[in-house]
Amino acid sequence: MKSNTQLLAQVTEFIGYEADLLDHKGYQEWLSLWTEKGLYIVPTDLNETNYLETLNLALDDADMRRMRVARLENGESVSANSVGYTVRMMSRIRILEAGDDVVVARCAMTLNELRHGKLVTYPANVEYTLKPTADGFKLDQKVVKLLHAEGFLRTVSFIF
Repeated sequence: MKSNTQLLAQVTEFIGYEADLLDHKGYQEWLSLWTEKGLYIVPTDLNETNYLETLNLALDDADMRRMRVARLENGESVSANSVGYTVRMMSRIRILEAGDDVVVARCAMTLNELRHGKLVTYPANVEYTLKPTADGFKLDQKVVKLLHAEGFLRTVSFIF
């Protein structure tokens, strides 16, 4: 097992890389970061942990992630008709669990979106479940807990 400092640096690099891909619309490369059984989750309830049995804004398996990306790339959804620009700021990265088979990390994210000349900010806590591989990490689960998920959330044209 790696030292805590080395592992934190590798996890931080991975999280930054994923954020950069999403901000620059590198969706196909983003899809390649995932395990086949990985889940992308945006819950409606900040306190919920049983995501499979409750309502979520997103609960995407591999097929749904591919469909979501296809809609964003091809303009096949209302939200994709006016795709905005995003800038994610990731901070406070912390390792919650570290083993040879899984690494769980949590961080703060502030996602800023500019669309139609309006800037909207989405603050969230994000939890990553990562599978170590010979080439780095694969995403096995990503849970984005938006601070205002229970309230009004306008149509978004991006992946959190």
